[in-house]
Amino acid sequence: MQPADLAISIRSYGDVRSTDKHDYAQLVLPLQGAVMLDIEGRQARLDPLRAAFVAPGAWHSQLGTSHNRSLILDIAAPALPAPLRDQLGERPFHALNAASGKLVEFMGLMLDQQAAPPAAVQAWLGLLMDSLTLESPQPRTRLAVLMAAISADPGLPWSTERMAGQAGLSVSRLHALFREEHHATPHGWLQATRMQYACTLLARGSLPIADIACRAGFADQSALTRAMRNSLGQTPAAYRRQAQENLPKS
Repeated sequence: MQPADLAISIRSYGDVRSTDKHDYAQLVLPLQGAVMLDIEGRQARLDPLRAAFVAPGAWHSQLGTSHNRSLILDIAAPALPAPLRDQLGERPFHALNAASGKLVEFMGLMLDQQAAPPAAVQAWLGLLMDSLTLESPQPRTRLAVLMAAISADPGLPWSTERMAGQAGLSVSRLHALFREEHHATPHGWLQATRMQYACTLLARGSLPIADIACRAGFADQSALTRAMRNSLGQTPAAYRRQAQENLPKS
């Protein structure tokens, strides 16, 4: 699923019933209060212990019965595998288990703090879907969660063994998944992620280059310089100068 296939927001519903129909799927995950939801004649009261799945093309109406806030996920229909869409749509109202409830609470806090990057949302959605369908996290979900964790803190000592352990996979399975999903080795993807992180810090601020090298996971400034020369043909200082010269003038 690509970031463009998913929209996530927090909404509140008023005390006047409204009816809607759309060509994308929707998950309604209450954070506070209660919402009455009717999906093509099937009705339920949603609260932080009960969520709903609205299939693409399904008529539905909602009514807020008190102060309420819900996490809303709009998912492009082609991005949702048909078996999963059918499984969720067959029984549109879902009691949230402890794992699902914690995931919803977590993402609500992330959105409130405006700290939910697309990679984190993608990883979170995979875990949420697995928890709603009572399945153990699938290998690709595990990989997405791992990649989000590395992207958030690439400076940690991410050996291939540590990456595999974090994802709950064998080293050989981790290598196979990276080849299938990203046409790269775990180490190759890690190095590219660290380089991207370093470039972002160089372009956006004035941190010393040695500090940036450490934060991005390079052994020292010399290691970052060698890596940038090999991949970009520039030193960190030259990259920073060029990037900041190209920033829009205020």
